[in-house]
Amino acid sequence: MMSHVSEMWCYHWKWKLQHCLCLFTTYIIFMQQAVHGCYDCRIVLTDPSGVFTSPCFPSDYPNSQACKWIIRAPHGFIIQLTFIDFDIEEAPGCIYDSLTLDNGESPMNLCGITAKGLSYNSTGNEMIVSFKSDFSIQKKGFNASYVRIAVSLRNQKVIIPQVPDVDAVSVSETVSVPELSQFTLCFEATKGSSDDNDDWKVFSYTDAFSKESFSFGKTTEGHFLSISGMQCILENALPRNAEFFTGTFQQLCVVGDSFSGSIGVYAKNTYHIVYCPDIFGKVIPGNGRLVLGSNSNEVSSLNGDIYNFRLWNFTMNAQTLANLSCDVKGNIVDWENEFWSIPTSALKAENNLSCGSYLIPSSTIEPTSCANLGSLCQATVNATTPTPPTVTTNMPDTNRNDKPNNGGLFYRISITVFSSNSNSVSKVHEVVAEWLNRTFQNWNYTVYVVNISIHPGSIKEGARAKRSIKSFEVLALLVYNSTNNINLEEEEIRQKLIRNNGTMEGGYKLHTVDVDPVEKCLAEENPPNYFWPDTRPTVTNYTLCHGSSVQTASRTCYLGLQNYTSYWGQPDLRNCTENAADIANQLLNLTGEGQQLTSDKVNDVVQKLKKIVNDEEIDESLGSTVVTIFSNILNSSDSVLAASSSEALKTIDALALKIQFTGPSMSISTRNLALGVSSINSTSFKGGSFSVSPQNNASDFQIDFDKDQTNAFASVVLPPSLLRNLSQEEFEVISRAQFTFFNKNGLFQDAENPANLTSFVVACSIGNITIQDLQDYVKVTIKHTKLQEDPKPTCVFWDMNKNGGNGGWNPEGCQVDAESNENETVCLCNHLTHFGVLMDLQRTVTQIDPQNTKVLTFITYIGCGISAIFSAATLLTYIAFEKLRRDYPSKILMNLSTALLFLNLIFLLDGWIASFDIDGLCIAVAALLHFFLLATFTWMGLEAVHMYIALVKVFNTYIRRYILKFCIIGWGLPALVIAIVLASANTNASNIYGKELYGKDANGQGGDDFCWIKNEVVFYVTCAGYFGIMFLMNVAMFIVVMVQICGRNGKRTNRSLKEEILRNLRSVVSLTFLLGMTWGFAFFAWGPLTLPFLYLFSIFNSLQGLFIFVFHCAMKENVQKQWRRHLCCGRFRLADNSDWSKTATNIIKKSSDNLGKSLSSSSIGSNSTYLTSKSKSTTTTYCKRNSHTDNVF
Repeated sequence: MMSHVSEMWCYHWKWKLQHCLCLFTTYIIFMQQAVHGCYDCRIVLTDPSGVFTSPCFPSDYPNSQACKWIIRAPHGFIIQLTFIDFDIEEAPGCIYDSLTLDNGESPMNLCGITAKGLSYNSTGNEMIVSFKSDFSIQKKGFNASYVRIAVSLRNQKVIIPQVPDVDAVSVSETVSVPELSQFTLCFEATKGSSDDNDDWKVFSYTDAFSKESFSFGKTTEGHFLSISGMQCILENALPRNAEFFTGTFQQLCVVGDSFSGSIGVYAKNTYHIVYCPDIFGKVIPGNGRLVLGSNSNEVSSLNGDIYNFRLWNFTMNAQTLANLSCDVKGNIVDWENEFWSIPTSALKAENNLSCGSYLIPSSTIEPTSCANLGSLCQATVNATTPTPPTVTTNMPDTNRNDKPNNGGLFYRISITVFSSNSNSVSKVHEVVAEWLNRTFQNWNYTVYVVNISIHPGSIKEGARAKRSIKSFEVLALLVYNSTNNINLEEEEIRQKLIRNNGTMEGGYKLHTVDVDPVEKCLAEENPPNYFWPDTRPTVTNYTLCHGSSVQTASRTCYLGLQNYTSYWGQPDLRNCTENAADIANQLLNLTGEGQQLTSDKVNDVVQKLKKIVNDEEIDESLGSTVVTIFSNILNSSDSVLAASSSEALKTIDALALKIQFTGPSMSISTRNLALGVSSINSTSFKGGSFSVSPQNNASDFQIDFDKDQTNAFASVVLPPSLLRNLSQEEFEVISRAQFTFFNKNGLFQDAENPANLTSFVVACSIGNITIQDLQDYVKVTIKHTKLQEDPKPTCVFWDMNKNGGNGGWNPEGCQVDAESNENETVCLCNHLTHFGVLMDLQRTVTQIDPQNTKVLTFITYIGCGISAIFSAATLLTYIAFEKLRRDYPSKILMNLSTALLFLNLIFLLDGWIASFDIDGLCIAVAALLHFFLLATFTWMGLEAVHMYIALVKVFNTYIRRYILKFCIIGWGLPALVIAIVLASANTNASNIYGKELYGKDANGQGGDDFCWIKNEVVFYVTCAGYFGIMFLMNVAMFIVVMVQICGRNGKRTNRSLKEEILRNLRSVVSLTFLLGMTWGFAFFAWGPLTLPFLYLFSIFNSLQGLFIFVFHCAMKENVQKQWRRHLCCGRFRLADNSDWSKTATNIIKKSSDNLGKSLSSSSIGSNSTYLTSKSKSTTTTYCKRNSHTDNVF
């Protein structure tokens, strides 16, 4: 027996070991696959933008990885790579784990954490990122994003072509060069160090007859400027035997004036004038061709690069050239893409160009070792040059944040000069100015001194013995042109001045030297919502206007020439003013011919037009601009127009209602849209007509009023009986008729019925009222857009209520007339279409006058606020006092108060949330409002059910988990309804819930945005139908309960008739609000009773929370006792006693007088024995007496 057991034991363990080994082997294999295959890291990325990470990021990357990402963009683009997160094993020279970045010029190795937050640009259209890890330490790795950037010419230099007419670089044919008698020309250029050729040209300009009229270059005689065949040698201005252009960019500006025969040359911060009598009166002809380099084989081109070529048709003086910045654009030719025709092979992007717009930012984390991190480190100069005893210095802060790339390009130089000569201030100015210019001439840095001011100073104590010594305070501004983005420290400037102290002539000596950078204008917000970053002096900053994606505001950081400090100028907000005409004109340009509009752009334009139409006074001029913009939009494809078509149609209709005009009528005609508005007198209306026809020799249309046009594209004839059945209110508000003609039907897209529309679209309406069921038909004649050989047309109108408010074609009320043929269709309709508001059951709220609308709105919001406060008070009372919530009715009341509280709060916040224009948020709020409305209806119905069980079925029903089942119904049923509604919408919940404009007046103006149900079917079924069921049930329960109460009270003889009437009346009122009977006023708001019942509905329902608090909380005796025991003091405080708890037997024995005393759910419950008591004794007592009649649920 033991042997058998042992064999069985061994067998089982062998089986288990085999499986364990199998599982372990599988685990190892899958783990290796997971480690080595958690990320494909050898791929080519060609998307416009994207993100890639190290393997397994953000977990540690595996060992022995060799990854390579190749990021490619089309020609004309560069790649910008940004490391969002970066943590790779750090080591000297990155010898272990590393990331290699090849930007097309020089690969760099990165490791550690210093690359986090940095951006790198490629020099061409490709960037290669390689990552390797060794066999040991692992880190988190990196997370990088990339984006392709359309390269601005500001960020590129041009390699001057060496072969004429082969890959030539020229000014674009779209740029017209005018005749020039004066000009200013500036550019930067380099020359190859190995090129010894002294015969070349930088540019050449030929006239319309291919004769060279303007060029600059060099011969053996020196640098020259040629104008109209006359060559001017720029001797003394530029070196003859030395090279002006070197391996680094040098800026040169040339100023020509044919009226004086002079040439101005500004180079290396020095301005020279060269007189050339041969060019006197010479004019550079216009409409020529300008190329960079030589235009002939006889003279070679400059072997180098050129950058920032700019040309103006006026002269600049030396001061203007000294202050010339990158922001000053050439008015004839500028260094921007649209001015040039440049082959890709001649372009090269660089990060250190003087006017580049996206330079690599310096590291935000100071590297620990520059030797190990290579080019990621920025060198810091800490000079310790000894100071001569006669010079005091003010050392600058080397840790300031305006170093490399951000830098102060302006420096304040403050010098104290001692002199033993009795020279005047003007003589001192002359000597010091000449010395300063000589000091900084031919320096490694391109600097120049401007605005020198000199004032007599005071002599220090130690020098007072020498009465003949005079002191002068010199203040000057040094401008540094950081062409190569090289940092210039203040200390270097100071030492340069000190070293040249002995070269000052006239017996002048330096005493003190202070050099400080001119501070940036600090970042600030002015005015509110306009943020200006740190900005260098003389630079203008631009930002978008608040709430706009088109208009811009600007602000300049100025340099004060009195004390050389920077200060902000006033913000220029002229483009941001809410000038409707200016905004409309900008939108007109944005949508003009040749503009490619996307769906988002069209939606943005429509929203701005909607705001203009709703908020501004619309005259004929502004209205014409708006109609033209809509006409431009209609040129877009149907897919682009689909998302905003509904809003566009509503805005066009609102424009027709609101536009102001003089005379009997006005019309606006454009290529795709025509609008006509005619004044009508409702008392003397005898019919009318509109027609639209083509204008002679024009692409627009012509609208005619009350004229018969035989060749009309569309016409509408209104019968004399049109206004016959209108109400007096409608009759009084009628003042105009609107007619709209659409040449293109892109705004009319029926998702459910994509019918083939074969005609133009025409609309006609009278004011903003509903006209239907006419005795005489409205006759609409519309031309077909294409010939119909076998016409079977259907007359339809655009029903804005279809497809969840998006609109759709509806044939109801229209028929095809026998006069129709293959060229046109004649429709007879018994109504006019209009844009309605989906709000009330009868849909007539828009007919309420503005005064009553304001009053109803005020009542609603004040009432809901009061109701929310008292619902919260009721809820807090029952939560705070445990004895009050022991019975079931109290718990039901608490749930009802909770639903009411959230219903009122969400209603109050709805309009505010709708103003954010966030679709998802609006849908969520509308769904929550719907849920709590249904929850309120449901709990009111459950109150009625509970009363019926307590008073009618009191002796034959026992329900287990009573409150739990009520809660499942009270909260679960509304949630189920909302879930079904959202599920029926699939993924497009905006068809069910969303923002609508409610409360417009009869003229279609005003109104507020509100997040609510947009779909009519959902509204009628889940709101009106749901409440209708609850209302009918509550009415039945109300009658049954009142009969039961009155029947019991009628047997009493100890009360007078007056007391019984008052007691029953209080019961009726309290039950009315508890069961929500006042919500039934909505069913009676029809016809002439609409306004009175709307007032009753608004007053009683918005205050329902208050009435429940009064009748079912404040007037209850047990609630009052708890308040007095715990909230009162002094003689109002009620002493604690033991008469609060009663057994069920005692409650049963109590007189039923209490039944009519208070009909709150709690009082009824406290008199309903077992059903309302959780005490064990009550349940036991009942079970003993009624065990044979139990019905357990």
